[in-house]
Amino acid sequence: MLMPRFVFLFFLFFSFQLSAQHYNIEVQLDGAPDKTVQLAYHYLGKIYAADSAKLDAKGHGVLTGDTVLTQGLYKILVDKDHHFDFLLGADQDFKISNSTFAGKDAKIEGAAESEAFVDYMNFLADLQQQSASLNKAYQNADAAEKEKIVQQREALNNQMYEYWAMVDEKYPDSFLYKFLTANYVPKLDESTLSNEIQENDSLLLIARFNYQKEHFWDYFDYTDERYLYTPFYKTKLETWFNKVLYPGYDSVKPYVYQFIEDVRPNKRLFQFATSFFLNASINSNIMGMDALFVDIARDYYLSGEAFWATEESLETIRENVLFMQDNLIGEIAPDLTLESFDGEFINLHQIESKLTVVLIYEPNCSHCKVFVPEFYKEVYLPNKDNGLTVYAIYSMDDKEEWTEFLAKHNMFDWINVWDPQHTSRFKIKYDARKTPGVHLLDQNKKIIGKKMTVEQLKEIIPLELN
Repeated sequence: MLMPRFVFLFFLFFSFQLSAQHYNIEVQLDGAPDKTVQLAYHYLGKIYAADSAKLDAKGHGVLTGDTVLTQGLYKILVDKDHHFDFLLGADQDFKISNSTFAGKDAKIEGAAESEAFVDYMNFLADLQQQSASLNKAYQNADAAEKEKIVQQREALNNQMYEYWAMVDEKYPDSFLYKFLTANYVPKLDESTLSNEIQENDSLLLIARFNYQKEHFWDYFDYTDERYLYTPFYKTKLETWFNKVLYPGYDSVKPYVYQFIEDVRPNKRLFQFATSFFLNASINSNIMGMDALFVDIARDYYLSGEAFWATEESLETIRENVLFMQDNLIGEIAPDLTLESFDGEFINLHQIESKLTVVLIYEPNCSHCKVFVPEFYKEVYLPNKDNGLTVYAIYSMDDKEEWTEFLAKHNMFDWINVWDPQHTSRFKIKYDARKTPGVHLLDQNKKIIGKKMTVEQLKEIIPLELN
């Protein structure tokens, strides 16, 4: 009985689709007979094993699986001294061999992108050798020769750009092109700027900064999951967050939120990006960036959108939000009415002063023993007559200890207060989990600085008082 034609065509189509949903990598490593070889992949700066196979006495073996692998930078690995990288593209049924374990010496048959990647590595090695020779010659060259060498360097760069263009034309929409250009950030053509900007160093610096910020991702599609399987994604994101964006909460937040929303459709990217920004914001050295942590925690984690978060991690996030949310830069400081050393109750918001420092300390804290006396001598005394007031909170409940500390350093001209029953919740409102705690308030009791060193306070306070 003849098979109906449409059924036969469907069978062929179905068989083709089924066969395409796998990987089959035939490996030939003459230098690794009877060894176990691993197929590993780069993932956010680390190396993970995807598969392994035992090679025969001739160094031959097959790595195979019934699902396709995510494209990216992979590694054929025998041991720590014998391994090489290759690019895994859409073609995942091919042969790979290497007699030296150097990536540029790999031979690949059956995967055009992977073959082209090896060709590029050889091209790049030659370019780097030429560049090294030019750099060496530049050191001992005279002015005329240096100018010529600079032009030759530029010619090498142009060769690389031309190679990228050739790859893009030959392999349109390939991951190969994306991979090769991933770290390229175009430079501002300063000749397009007005003379006023070109001749003003400050304006020129701003123009360069803004151009880099707006074009940083031109050649890196951060919504493409395949970049996770390279060494680039995490380092690229760290550079953007820490060095490219203007270092301030208000300017950073819109870009960060746009990034998160852009990658939201991809669960893996959404998880990585949101986790990255949460951790980067809480660990940032930029004052006020904890506000970004609070925002991300509320909007993505405590709202239930962070499907990957465990209850344990959520509890830690809740605690951090509790301690941070009331003392963010730019917000009005939480009001306190605490008992003074002399038994009076003094309200923080009723203090009339150009600047007020809320200082929380404990005498036996090793850092406090150094910080508090230095702050008194080097910051408070030079500025007390110009409008600086210190609302100093002793955080413990031993008045004898408190008295001895104040007497030792003669700090009775501060507004010295305490809360021995801890009814005011000042430790939560001002995040006193670590001491000393420092919050700088303006005349309206708005928080304008916190967690500052004595050196930073010596610089900032006189400027704010003038």
